[in-house]
Amino acid sequence: MTQGIHTIDTGFVRPRFDAAYLIVENGRGAFVDCGTNHAVPRMLAALEDAGLRPEDVDWLILTHVHLDHAGGAGELMACLPNAKLVVHPRGARHMVDPSQLWAGASAVYGEQVMESTYGRLRPVPVERVVEAPDGHSVDLAGRSLHCLDTPGHAKHHLAVHDARTNACFTGDVFGLSYREFDTANGPFVLPTTSPVQFDPEALHASLRRLVALNPSAVYLTHYGRVEEVGRLAGDLHAQIDAMVAIARAAHGKPNRHASLVEALTALYAARAIAHGWTEGRDALASLLAMDIELNAQGLEVWLDRA
Repeated sequence: MTQGIHTIDTGFVRPRFDAAYLIVENGRGAFVDCGTNHAVPRMLAALEDAGLRPEDVDWLILTHVHLDHAGGAGELMACLPNAKLVVHPRGARHMVDPSQLWAGASAVYGEQVMESTYGRLRPVPVERVVEAPDGHSVDLAGRSLHCLDTPGHAKHHLAVHDARTNACFTGDVFGLSYREFDTANGPFVLPTTSPVQFDPEALHASLRRLVALNPSAVYLTHYGRVEEVGRLAGDLHAQIDAMVAIARAAHGKPNRHASLVEALTALYAARAIAHGWTEGRDALASLLAMDIELNAQGLEVWLDRA
């Protein structure tokens, strides 16, 4: 725990893969993201560990409505009698009526996988949903949490700037940094372009906006608190450009998807080795298999749209 910020492992996929956060101030709480339905017991346990009750939570703030961040929002809100849900205006309707989210994901993964992986999505009553446009401020017992419109990964993405600590909760806009890749050179990071709204120029702009705050740290969903914000942002900018170049080189190839997967794996492996990663390409490919696949899909959607 750092200055009232508690990291919660939601248990999604593997340990230290998917985080949510609890911010505590003067006996009141705010969650940032919540994982899936299966994470709800962990969220409530985190409250108990922090000495809070469910009725002490004022806010659930979602960085965006992708299911590894927000799938359990309805179930969690049902346990928090006094909380309001804060979400980007573009994502609010999906919390009130999650049928479109469910249908889209089910078309890819199938109903059975959706049920076992995420659990059935529960609507949030409209009167409990607060839309947070750029600059919206959430008051947590006198602690200001500012919502920043940060597209690039998704059009409905916001980051949360905690004025008390000058730290940012960045969802997926500041990339992925799994603790398995930490070396003597610090944390390793890569962008996430998962379908369907990757926008490289918007992502570059969002990163520049976050860095301009000179934050003490950023809190990633995948995974945890990292510092060295300027260096990591530079790494992300360079990789976004490299990934765009990879996508353009693969455009028109009959084996486009396989080419993207191979080239992305090579990119991340080369950068990880240069960072001091010694476990080898196969271990990297195994740990990043889901992310590489989603990044390849996201680049393909971007290519087709462009």
